[in-house]
Amino acid sequence: MSHGDLDRIDTTTAHPARRYNYWLGGKDNFAADRESGDAIAAIYPAIRTTALENRQFLRRAVRFLSEEQGVRQFLDIGTGIPTADNTHEVAQGIAPESRIVYVDNDPIVLTHARALLTSTPRGATAYIDADLRDPAGIMGHPDLRRTLDLDQPVALMLIAIVHFLFDHDKPYEIVRGMVDALPSGSYLVMSHGTADLNDPAARAHAEAEIRAGRLKVDAQPRSKDEIARFFEGLELVDPGIAPVLEWHNPVPEADRPPLQDVAMYGVVARKP
Repeated sequence: MSHGDLDRIDTTTAHPARRYNYWLGGKDNFAADRESGDAIAAIYPAIRTTALENRQFLRRAVRFLSEEQGVRQFLDIGTGIPTADNTHEVAQGIAPESRIVYVDNDPIVLTHARALLTSTPRGATAYIDADLRDPAGIMGHPDLRRTLDLDQPVALMLIAIVHFLFDHDKPYEIVRGMVDALPSGSYLVMSHGTADLNDPAARAHAEAEIRAGRLKVDAQPRSKDEIARFFEGLELVDPGIAPVLEWHNPVPEADRPPLQDVAMYGVVARKP
């Protein structure tokens, strides 16, 4: 890690990627990340289950696109700290020629990505230090242009990241702009936190903790209808906007966690 990267690391403020790493049992996190993670877990004890199931949704979505739709290019924004079944591992395990661009804005994530996310000889991976709030900077980045052919379909992976955009960030415009930059036959893949599936008592308790200032909010859950707005003009893949637990999940329903323990929707849609 360069001195410049070290200077950018704020260990006093929780970062979503490091907090997610903590929930998944990783070691690449700081006290602020653990404190934030524990505060959220106190309100939503199943948050670690949510993190694990969200990762399984990513794996199933990439496998579906690679095996059944022939997608060979992926743009994964909000990469997170590498763990098992990263996008390129799943995609290149099916088609070694697959090409993947990862994007994140945490220097720890990028350092790990450069060290661990190595491509197959036939494929390619690249890592861009950028923020989803700067879609033009991402889409115009020379490393993206060198790695992906934007005349061929690309799967835009927005896994557990869009809920960190508040309405004032103009999330619909950001997502629409990125989809517009991709060719016909591309896909938008999203998982997004929601309060729709929460236990009502837990939801009320969380709202009370937020009002009292004991729980800091850095994300905006959205309803199914609000999430649907991201997919206007796109062709939803069956079963449409569904809980991540239900999206193409081969695990029998009786063996899955309760829906309310994984309050997140998953969606895959094709650009016509």
